[in-house]
Amino acid sequence: MSTENTVADRLLTDARKKTARQESPGIGKAALIVGAVGLIVSPISILGWIVGLVTLGLGAAGVSRPAAAKQAKIALILGGAALVVATFFYTLNISLR
Repeated sequence: MSTENTVADRLLTDARKKTARQESPGIGKAALIVGAVGLIVSPISILGWIVGLVTLGLGAAGVSRPAAAKQAKIALILGGAALVVATFFYTLNISLR
């Protein structure tokens, strides 16, 4: 762009940064990793619930981004599974007392 139109240059730069941020699959990867960790720690009920809910939040945020949608959907499934497993172990713990 020309040096005479600095406002247009600034707007174009901002638009490119925003587009690059939306195309980044980082939130999908983070959701997937947190989901796997949540499934592993879900036998510890409170940790399973916390990490499962965090996974659901990250997955929901990642679904709206096209680059991270597939990983975010998998993370939503892992987060839901972590919540189910954590609830199972919680009820098992209560019933065995």
